[in-house]
Amino acid sequence: MWSDRNALAAAFVIAMALPVSAQAPMSAIEWLDRSDSLTALIPPKPSPLNEPPTTARADVPQVDVRPLDQIGDGPVGLIPASVTGLPVDLWQGSDSDSLLRLLSRLDLESMPAMQSLLYSLLLAEARPIEGEGNEPVLLLARIDALIALGAVDPALALVDHAGAESHPELFKRYFDLSVLAGSEGDSCARMVHRPDLAPDFAARIYCLARMGDWNAAMVTYSTMHALGEFDARTATLLELFLQPELIEDIPPLAPPARVTPLIFRLQEAIGQPLATATLPRAYAISDLRNVSGWKAELEAVERLARTGALSESRLLAVYTDRRPAASGGIWDRVAAVQAFDAAMQNGNPAAIADTVTAAWAAMREAGLQVPFARLYGAALSRLVLPSRPAQRTAFRIAMLSPAYEAAAARMPPLDREEAFLATLARGQVQPEMAYSANARAVAGAFVAGASPDPAPGAMIAQKRLGELILQAMELYARAAEGEVKDAARALTTLRAVGLEDSARRAALQLLILDRRG
Repeated sequence: MWSDRNALAAAFVIAMALPVSAQAPMSAIEWLDRSDSLTALIPPKPSPLNEPPTTARADVPQVDVRPLDQIGDGPVGLIPASVTGLPVDLWQGSDSDSLLRLLSRLDLESMPAMQSLLYSLLLAEARPIEGEGNEPVLLLARIDALIALGAVDPALALVDHAGAESHPELFKRYFDLSVLAGSEGDSCARMVHRPDLAPDFAARIYCLARMGDWNAAMVTYSTMHALGEFDARTATLLELFLQPELIEDIPPLAPPARVTPLIFRLQEAIGQPLATATLPRAYAISDLRNVSGWKAELEAVERLARTGALSESRLLAVYTDRRPAASGGIWDRVAAVQAFDAAMQNGNPAAIADTVTAAWAAMREAGLQVPFARLYGAALSRLVLPSRPAQRTAFRIAMLSPAYEAAAARMPPLDREEAFLATLARGQVQPEMAYSANARAVAGAFVAGASPDPAPGAMIAQKRLGELILQAMELYARAAEGEVKDAARALTTLRAVGLEDSARRAALQLLILDRRG
């Protein structure tokens, strides 16, 4: 993920183009998994304690005045341009409606290379759209896209870094995300200090109680309930939350027709939690708090790893947390991965060959081949396995790993398909070796002189690079669904703007993870 360092194709080198380090070798989730990530990459605010107590000058300083809550026009993002290689003006010239439509149409669940690229776009430092004013349309769209992927912690960090109190819609998302993450203490403290930030009276009442002011919470609830502020479900949940002694006197509540993060948390607080499987992906993070049972945690970590919202290391940690006590379904999947992981830990080629095919089939069933490949691909590429089926499986795992190029140089191909994949991994595609319609479409993007139509130079000059990349991602998604002709257009565009690594990974995934197969 994000390891492109290629310069832009010569035909498209213009003033507004990407720098040579178009992509750095760090994924959004790997970055977020590092304990020092936020402190390392977000510049610290200057401390007044470091300022001298007096000054020898009496000059009147230049003072800029603006409302405290006003959103600035500077770049907002968690990952600086020096890491992503993306210019801070990549969205500035785009139309907000066009960007919102593109983001809402993208369905990248089984397209890991595109997911990684989307995280890069969403988390990169970027200026708002020109003419956006004090309405953070693009920022809200970026946050909502992260939420749709299930990336609660990155979304929460992005809101906080942008200034949760700078706009009502930002604080609403900050509160919802903190409730989902189980870290609502800070958002509630801010809300109690500034009641005008409350998204609604239900949130205010919850936070008053959460911060220990039960009397104020009860008075506010009674007043607002009398005024008809709440629907029946919310009123009941708030009453039971504020007076838990009443819970034993009522039957279990029917499932709510509409679930919000606060409804979800109130249901949990009264001892009637909701299952997350049928709720939007972001709710799955609630099952990772060791309160829902191992099966629920396994299902949640798979669901989140499928979109890159959780890293492969977290997936493996949950998979290997304990021995499965049952069989069938997810338990067979866990057993297969545990057996293979044990073989890899022991370094026994025969045991690895015996277990790799079953583990790969289990990961394919769950749609987790790429996270699995990130864990084991590099190590498998250095082994000589004793059986041909195991060798074929290991080759494909290695081609889906970050070490795909080194693996292609190290692992001898067994047939025409593998030979083509190896040349693709090295960026030296020979079209005559293409073995299928998809392979021929991919080859068209990597031949000498391949260029996208229309050329991206104009959109880059117009500060619409982000929009251009989203368009390429949409074309790729259509290619993955069967519109083979769109593959070359998508990949050629990515290569033209310097995203060589993303293009190669996407091409390899398109051929190895054929969704139609």
